[in-house]
Formats: sequence, C-alpha cells, structure tokens
Amino acid sequence: MTQVGPGAAASASLWERDEEVTAVLRAVETLCADRSSHGGLLVFQGEAGLGKTALLAETRRIAEQRGCTVWSARGGEILRSVPFNVVRQLLQPALISLMPEEAREYLGDWYGIAGPALGIADPGDRHADPQGVCDGLVAAVSRLAGREWPLVLLIDDAHWADEETLRWLAAFAGRLKELSVLVVVTRRPGEVDGTGALLLDQVAAAAGVRTLTTLSPEATAGLTRAALGPHADAAFCREVWAVTGGNPYETVELLAKVRDSELPPVEARAGELRELNRSARGGGLVARLEELGIDATRFAWAAAILGTGISVDLVARLATMSREDALRCAELLRGARILTAPDPATAPGGDELEFVHPLIATAVYDSIPDALRTAMHGIAAQVVADSGLGAAAASRHLLQVHPDDDEELVEQLRQAAREHLAVGAPEAARRCLERALLEPPPPELRAHVLYELGCATLLTAPATTIEHLHMALSMPGLDGDTRVDAVWRLSQALLHNNQLHEAVRTVEAEAARHEPGPTRLRLHAVQYMWEGLHAGEAVSPDRSERLAALAAHCTGRDNSERALLILRGFDAMTRGENAEEVVELCDRALVNGRLAPGLGWTDTEWGIELLLMLASAYAYCDRLDRAEALYNEGLRAYERAGWSGGHLALAHAYVGLGHRRRGRLKEAEASLRESLRLAERVGRGLPLYWTATCNLVDTLLARGHVEEAWEVAERYEFAPPYPATIVIPDPRSVRGRLLLAAGRTEEGVSELEAAEKAAAVRGHHNPVMVPWATDLARALAGEDPARAASLAADVRRQAERFGTDTAIGEALRCAAALETGQRAVRLAAQAVAYLEASPCQYEHAAARVEYGIASRSAAELDRGLALARSCGADGLVARARQVLESVRG
Repeated sequence: MTQVGPGAAASASLWERDEEVTAVLRAVETLCADRSSHGGLLVFQGEAGLGKTALLAETRRIAEQRGCTVWSARGGEILRSVPFNVVRQLLQPALISLMPEEAREYLGDWYGIAGPALGIADPGDRHADPQGVCDGLVAAVSRLAGREWPLVLLIDDAHWADEETLRWLAAFAGRLKELSVLVVVTRRPGEVDGTGALLLDQVAAAAGVRTLTTLSPEATAGLTRAALGPHADAAFCREVWAVTGGNPYETVELLAKVRDSELPPVEARAGELRELNRSARGGGLVARLEELGIDATRFAWAAAILGTGISVDLVARLATMSREDALRCAELLRGARILTAPDPATAPGGDELEFVHPLIATAVYDSIPDALRTAMHGIAAQVVADSGLGAAAASRHLLQVHPDDDEELVEQLRQAAREHLAVGAPEAARRCLERALLEPPPPELRAHVLYELGCATLLTAPATTIEHLHMALSMPGLDGDTRVDAVWRLSQALLHNNQLHEAVRTVEAEAARHEPGPTRLRLHAVQYMWEGLHAGEAVSPDRSERLAALAAHCTGRDNSERALLILRGFDAMTRGENAEEVVELCDRALVNGRLAPGLGWTDTEWGIELLLMLASAYAYCDRLDRAEALYNEGLRAYERAGWSGGHLALAHAYVGLGHRRRGRLKEAEASLRESLRLAERVGRGLPLYWTATCNLVDTLLARGHVEEAWEVAERYEFAPPYPATIVIPDPRSVRGRLLLAAGRTEEGVSELEAAEKAAAVRGHHNPVMVPWATDLARALAGEDPARAASLAADVRRQAERFGTDTAIGEALRCAAALETGQRAVRLAAQAVAYLEASPCQYEHAAARVEYGIASRSAAELDRGLALARSCGADGLVARARQVLESVRG
C-alpha cells in the first residue's frame, strides 16, 4: 500500500495505487534516460472520484523531481463545444514563454496552420483544412517537445475534451515512438460517444488502459486514521468504507465533514456518517453552498457558467456584483473547498480560480434553475464578447440561449461559425449555424444560413451538405454569384457522395436558368467536368462533339474558357485523339506557361479535379516535364496551406503517377504509400482511395512484386464493384494484369474483357491510359492467336492515331510478343527505337530486355539490365540476368 502520513488527506487517492505509480516511475525513468529515448503513453481509466486527478498530481511531482518539463490540461463537461480548448491549455506554458518571432521559428511552416488554432496567430481568409490543422498541431507539439526535453504532458478528464483536441491526441499518440515525450491521460468510461469515443479508443489502443478500482476496507481504515487519528474505531472505519463505497474522493470529503463537525470516530457515532455524507455531495453540497449566502451562491453559479477562465472580475460582471463583494465570495468558496486557486504551473499569473473537483463543478452547474441558467449564459456571451475574446469564444454560451427571434444573435452565431472555420473547426461552425436556424433567422437570411451550413459540412459530411444546399437553393434569398457557388458546392458534395449523375443534372438545370454569358459558360464547364469524370455510361452520346464545338470558340480569355479548353484536351486524350492537338489545347489554357490566377491548386472556384485533368492529359501525351511540374506544384501548395486531407492524398497519388510514368518505381511506390496513408484517414471507397490503390498495384507489378501487389489489392479492397468516377490508369485493366501475374489467367481474361466493354461504352480508346488490349492479346496468344493478333493490330492503329512514342512503342512490344523468329526481332527493335525517345524509362527497359531475349544479344540485355536497375524493376532485373547467363553460357 502506498504510504501516506497522518493528516495527508490530500494524498488519499494514492492509497492502493502502487502498480499505477510504479508504471509512472518506469515511464519517467525511460523518458529521462536519454534524449533519443522513445516516448510513452499511459491511460488511466476510472469512475468519478477514484483518484485520477491525484494520480496525475503524483505524476507531476515525480516528473518535476527528475527535472522534467510538465504541461497539463483538463477537459470540462460544459466546455466540450469549445474547439482546441484542451490542447490550448496544454501548450499555454510554452506559448507564454515564447516571443512571437520565436514561435514562428519553432513552428516553421506550421505556424500559419496551427497558430490560429492555438490562438497565437491570426487566421487566414479561407477555411482551414481540419486534418491539416491536426497535423500542424502534431508537428507543433513535436517541435516544442524537442525544445523542452524531457517533456511530460498530462491530460485529465479526456472524456470531456473537445473533439478537435481528441483528434490531435489520437494522431499524436501514433507518433510517440518517434518522439521523446511522455503523455499521461485519464478518462472515465462511458462518458462520451460518437466520434469522440472512437478517437479515445484509438488513444487507448496505442497504450492499453489501466483501470482504477475502489479502496479496500483496509485502505479506507488507514486513510481514516491518517485523517482523524490512530484512535479511530475499527467499526467506525468500516462504516466509512460502507458509506463511501471505497471512493477516495467521497472518503476525503466525508472525513473533512467529520473533522468540521467534530464527530468522534467511535462506533457509537458511526450511524451519523450517512447523513454527513449526504451533506458532502450532490444536494448536500448545494445546501452547504446556500449556507454561505446568496452572494456566494451567485458567485459559484457564475463560475460554473464560465467553466474556464474564471477570474474574479469576469464573475463579478456576470453575477452583477462589486469587485469587493466578489473577492469576499471567492474567499468564502475557497474556505468551503468549492473553489481553489489553480496550480501556478498550469495557470501562471492572474487571479483565476477553478473548482476543487469536476464533481463539484457539475453539481453547482446543475443546481442553477433552468431559466436562470439560460439567462446567465446569455449574459456570459455578452461579457465574453465585451472582453474582446471574440464571437467564437462567446458561441458556447449562445448555444445555450433559448430561441427568441433575435436577429442579432443569428449574426453573432454566423460570425462565430466563420471564426471556427478559419481555424479548422467545422463541427463547431456546424453547431453555431444549426443553432442560428433555430432562432430562426429572418426569411430573407434563412437561405444564406443554410448555404453557410452546407459550406461548413462540405469537407466532413457530403450527405448533410446535400440536404442543406438543396434547401437553400429551393427558397428565395440566394442570388448572383452566391447562388452559382451554392450550385457548384452542391455538385461537389454529390460527386463525393457517389451521386455523379445527380451532380451533372444539378449543374445542367442551373445553367438553363441563365442567359448566354460568363456564368452560363462556367456552369457548362462544370457540367462537362463532372461528365468527364463519369466512368459508367456516357451521360449523353454526343457529349464529346458538343464539348469540342464549345471549346473551338474559346481563346482562353477567362477561366471559364480555360476550363473548357482543359476539359476538351482531357477528353481528347482519353479518346486517343492526336496527342499534339491535345497538348495545343492544354497549352492554350495556361498563361505564359503557368496556371492563371483563380485556377491555382488551392483556389476553390474550380477545384482539384480540373487541374488533375490538365496534368494527366500532359502525362499521357508524353509531356511528363509539364505534368510533373503541375503535380509537384499541387503537392507543395497543399503542404504550404496545411491541406492534409483528400487534396494532399490525391496530390501524393498523382506525384506517384508521375514517377511511375517516368520509370522511377521506388519513388512512385513511396509517394503512393503516403497517399494511401492519408486516404485511410479520409475514408475508404472514395475516388481518391481508388486512385492511390490502383497506382500502387500497378507500380508493384512493374517492380515485379506480384505477391505484394496482391496483398495490397486484398487489404485495400481493390476489386469490383468499381467507382462511378474515372480512375487513372484504368482499374479494370490493372486488376486484369494483376490476375494474370498471379496465375489466375481465366479470371484475368474476364476482367480485361470487362475493361474492353467499359472502355467502348465510354469512348476511351487511349491504349496507354486504358491498356487492357495489350495484356489481353498476350494472354490469348496461345489459345486464340487470331483474336490476339487482331487486338494487337487494333492497338497499333490506335497508338499511331494518338501518335506518342510511348503508345507506338508499347503497341510494337505487344506485336513482337506475338511473333517468333526474325519478325519478332524486327518488331522488338522498332519498339526499342520508339521507347528510347519516350520519357517512360520502365517501358524502355522492358523493350530492351525483350529485344535482347529475341535477338539473343548480350549487349542489349546488359543495357536493359542497367535500365531496369535504375528503375527499381526487380522482376525485370531478375529476368534479364537469367537470360543473360543463358546467352553468355
């Protein structure tokens, strides 16, 4: 049993906590052993009053004794709606100690991303990406941890932490093996549900949970005698345990009441303990509070309403009392063990107060009459706003006010939502706007509030966004550019919700409402963009002809015309039209070879899809220098802006595609694995997830890692049914190639034939982007040589129509594989000649090796082997070596 000296009631919760304290000691020793030591995570779980807070206090004592820096924070029951509340508390000591320029230096590129969430930098003029902010906070704490080693982070009552903090904590817990920092978390079981519960479970899974239990009768007796003296009767001690159930907090409070009432700790008076216990908790606590007087009660109520940042001045204003009276009440409440001064290490300076225990705070808050509590929240909102803390800080109080047709309150909530979105807290913004709708807003503003609500949920809940924007567009109020933007966002949400057909119809219907001009042209461009992404049946059979006719009159004078030129170029590329004409269309969409203002990667007017179409058109037209410049520009733009969600995942995927086309297979694999890691956080089944998986499987097959490619396909569900949007390269073709490589020839042939049908329906005849025919021809060469030859001939015609060195070289490789003797050698030599001029080095290496095999040329095999090694094509290297040994033998 942990020893506690007589009178040490404050340490009561450490009785029978030997295992937990030992775990803390070991973790602190490991942390302090060396700067390179890995981090640690301890999670303690227990019901209210079992000593979680006391255990954290002991952790602080142990850590500080070993010379550690300790930062701590606590969740609050009524503060869960305040975004970043707990992580801000946690970093407060470090932020206070840094000058602004020091903070910029330590946080580097993350300053502008994490700084607004931490309250040390002004937010930007656009919505912050929540995942980017989370990553920024992880990076911020990681960098500060290196500065403050050895660092211990304590988070109490994590079940009451805000969702944004829990998201950071779950991400940070996954990085602790790389960092020298100890994190200790306490939580109650079953206090949170939904996303918060999932995030807490992720944290627990990273460490395992240690569950605290109640005190034994023996420990309760020891604690009783430590508090009241060794003469306490055994029967009296047993009754203390029976009354409190061994709950350490309740035991301490009961023993304090015993001392205050001067009750002798003898068996004859043990029967009075139950009544004393009732007065120490719940309704008894409220009665004790009322005994201190109406002013002290009002002060405690106001403190409970504020919840955090409880200063005497703010409470005085909220409770409408003088500062002198407020100081007197604060002293009374401290003496009654209801309020206390916070630990100076966690709240340096100032005259702030906090409740002695969260149970007391909850009891006081619940004791406020409902109508009065609502009114006090309304006053608190005004007090907080008048203090210069902003609408976002006041919003948690506004959320509690009863709806009352207050137009000013609606505007305050809308402003709070804007502030929340600017720092990366869309859930907080959603709560504000939903509450604004209940007020309700004036009829002429209701559509605008719904539109703003749709914008707030766009990144997190496409289905909810669709509902809000449909409602906004169905009522009067949205006009001009705002209405067009709402239609654009609705179509985006429909796309991300796998409702592409509805997205097209929505934009088409809106375009019909407008006269010819820039707005209608923009909507037509959006319509063609969504249609161009559709992987199923063509939305309209003459789409390509209509798009070509519309783009023919475009000179690129504005972004709508530039968008149509890009869309026409991408469509022509997928259909296998002349590559030089495709490149000319794409070039006309640029301004001096660069993206036009308003068409940048982080500009929201058009979205990422259009730019990926532009870059991919270049990539498959053998203009890989331009494609890679665009892909890398997008990656850098998202990293600078802190967009760590789907946009960054797609950027990494397409950078990987660029590496794959170049033949840099190792680099491609690294980029695609990073893309998949990010895509996992966004959610499976989305188009970006398919893009990353398809390209990774394709790259692993090119490397010759067939078993690994199959394992990736199985793990990430790379199998039918396929998404409704286009994936580049064609997933059916890639899966067919995978099945063939795995020896499942019949299934592979079926998959490639399905790819043939899908490509025919969509009009996709580019043999490089949709390469089903070359693989199918090779697979059928033995059992159906006539069909194989016909397929190879069709591929060559399509390749010559498209006109790139890569397409023609690959067609010749396929034709050579179907031939024997000198004809095979001649075709293989022609394939080498074309692919040598191509930027696609893997295909060039494969052609060299195949030419060397056909011609039995050691020199060609040596050259192919060197190229294969430079590409990281291990399977091709092994094949070249094997044949080379045979040739030389």
